[in-house]
Amino acid sequence: MMPLSYAELGQSQIIRKIGGSPEVKKHLEDLGFNVGGEVSVVSTLGGNLIVKVKESRVAVSNELARKIMV
Repeated sequence: MMPLSYAELGQSQIIRKIGGSPEVKKHLEDLGFNVGGEVSVVSTLGGNLIVKVKESRVAVSNELARKIMV
C-alpha cells in the first residue's frame, strides 16, 4: 500500500484506504474517491495531481493525495 502521490502515471490503481479527519474523508468522498474504487494519475502539475476517478478528471493537492492509499 502506498499514497496516491507515489503512483505511476497512467497506471490504474484501486483505493485501499482513505485517511485524514472526518471532514477530509467526506470531501474526498464527494469528489468520488471511495474505498474499492479505481483511480489513476493523469499528470502532475506544480506539485498537484490530476487524477481520473469515475470517468472524471479531478485536481487534488499533494497533501490530499498522500491521504489516499492505493
